[in-house]
Amino acid sequence: MREIGFDSEKYLTEQSQYILERVNQYDKLYLEFGGKLVDDKHAKRVLPGFQEDAKVKLLQKLKDQAEILICLYAGDIERNKIRGDYGITYDMDILRLIDELRGYGLLVNSVVITRYNNQPATEVFINKLERRNIKVYKHEAIENYPLNVEKIVSNEGFGKNEYIKTEKPIVIVTAPGPGSGKLATCLNQLYHESKKGHAAGYSKFETFPVWNVPLKHPLNIAYEAATVDLGDVNMIDSFHLDYYGEMAVNYNRDIETFPVIKRIIEKITNQESIYKSPTDMGVNRIEAGIINDEVIQEAARQEIIRRYFQTECDFKKGLVNEEAVNRISLIMEEVGLKPEDRKVVAPAHAYAEKFESLTKDPAAVIALELPSKEIITGRATPLMEAPASVILNAVKALAKIDDDIHLLSPITLETIQKLKKNEMHMKDHSLDVSEVLIALAISAVTNPTAQRAYEKLVELEDAQAHSTVILSKNNEQVLRKLGIDITSTAAYPSEQLYHQ
Repeated sequence: MREIGFDSEKYLTEQSQYILERVNQYDKLYLEFGGKLVDDKHAKRVLPGFQEDAKVKLLQKLKDQAEILICLYAGDIERNKIRGDYGITYDMDILRLIDELRGYGLLVNSVVITRYNNQPATEVFINKLERRNIKVYKHEAIENYPLNVEKIVSNEGFGKNEYIKTEKPIVIVTAPGPGSGKLATCLNQLYHESKKGHAAGYSKFETFPVWNVPLKHPLNIAYEAATVDLGDVNMIDSFHLDYYGEMAVNYNRDIETFPVIKRIIEKITNQESIYKSPTDMGVNRIEAGIINDEVIQEAARQEIIRRYFQTECDFKKGLVNEEAVNRISLIMEEVGLKPEDRKVVAPAHAYAEKFESLTKDPAAVIALELPSKEIITGRATPLMEAPASVILNAVKALAKIDDDIHLLSPITLETIQKLKKNEMHMKDHSLDVSEVLIALAISAVTNPTAQRAYEKLVELEDAQAHSTVILSKNNEQVLRKLGIDITSTAAYPSEQLYHQ
C-alpha cells in the first residue's frame, strides 16, 4: 500500500472556499488555471493522496457559478505541438478536454485562438470546431505585449480583439499547455468588462510552486525539474517580502512580469491594484492538504529522478536542447540524487547485462516493483516486447501462478504474429503490450488461470517501472494507462532509424 501524504478532501474544501472569497470581491472573476485541469499526474505523483482529477472536482463544487474558456495558441496548431503525456497534438487535446469537461457536467463557453493571423491549419481547426457547434473567438497578437502598456490598453490593443460573452461569476481560463495565451485572454476580458462598467477581477490558480512551503523543499524543486524545458526557476517573491515581511515562493516568469501586469490592470480599472505581489494574485491552497511532509518529500525526490530520465530521453529524441539536460543534472546534484536511487533502475540494467553480450544492440528489459516491493523483470524476445513480458510476469506473481504455466496459448500468439507478418506486412512482428493484453482478456473468458491473472491488472496502479531502452509511444501510453510510472534509459533498442 502506497503511503499517503496528502488529504484531497481537506484540500478541496479549503481551496473552493478561498476561491469563493476572492469572487466576492467582484461581479466577475477571471481565474487563470495553470497546469493540467484533468489527469494531473505530476501532482498525483508528488502529493501521494492527491486525486488526479482534483481540479475538476473543485470545479464541480463551483459549477453553478463557473464556466470555462479554453485557449490555444495558433502557432501550436501550425507546428503540430504534441502533448507528451497523451501523445496527441494540442488541437486534438482541445477536443479531448471539451469531452472530458462536458462528461463532468461542466459548461465550456468557447475556444479562444490566440495570436491568430489567418494560419491555414488554424483555419481548418476553427472550421472543425464551428461545425460541431463550438463557439470560437480569434484574438490577434498585440505588438510588444506585455511591455507597451499604452497600446495594449487601447482600441489598438485589447480593443481590437473580440469580447467573449460570459454569464457566470467565475470564468475559468485554461489551456493544454504553457504559452497558450491564458493571461492575455483574462486581461482582454478585463478591458472589455471595464468598458461596459462591470467590476471584474483576475486571479491565478497554479498548483506549483507551492508558495508557502520552503524554496528548497523537494516539492518545489520537483516543479523546476518538470519545467526544465521552459527554464522556470523558483525564487523568493521579493514583492511579497518587501510589502508583508513574509517569505513566499514564486517562479521567475511571474515575478519578472508582475510590475507590468499590475500596471496593465491598474490602467484598465483606473484604480490601484489590490495585489501587492504576484503571490497575492494566486489562490493556491495546496499546503493545507499536506498531512505527512516526509512522505511528500520522498515522493518529490522520486519525481525529480523520473524527470531526469524523461529529459535525457527527450534530448535523445531531439525534443529539448542540451541546456535542459544540464539543468536537470544540476537539480539532481542539488538534491543529492543519483539515477540508481530509483529502485527499479539497477535491477533492470543488471538483468539486461546478461543478454547484451549476445547482441550488438542494447537488451530491452523492464524491471517493475510490485506493491509487495518485489521486483519483477521482463525482456524482449522474438515473441513479444519487454513491456508485454513484464506485465505477464507481474500479474502471474500477483496471482501466485507458477512461472512455467502459460497464460496465453502459444498457438494464439503465433497466429497474431503471422497476421502481423504475412497479412499486415509489418517488419517488426513481436507482440506489443496492447496486443498481449487483448489476448489475455480473451483468454480470461475460457481460462480460469488467465482470469485470475487478468483480475490482477488493477493492482499495477502506481507501480514503478524502468526500461533499459526507449519504448515505443504505444507501449509507453498503454503502461501509463495501466497506472504504471515508467521511466527509460536514453538508448534506442536498435540502430534502425525508423524503428518505432
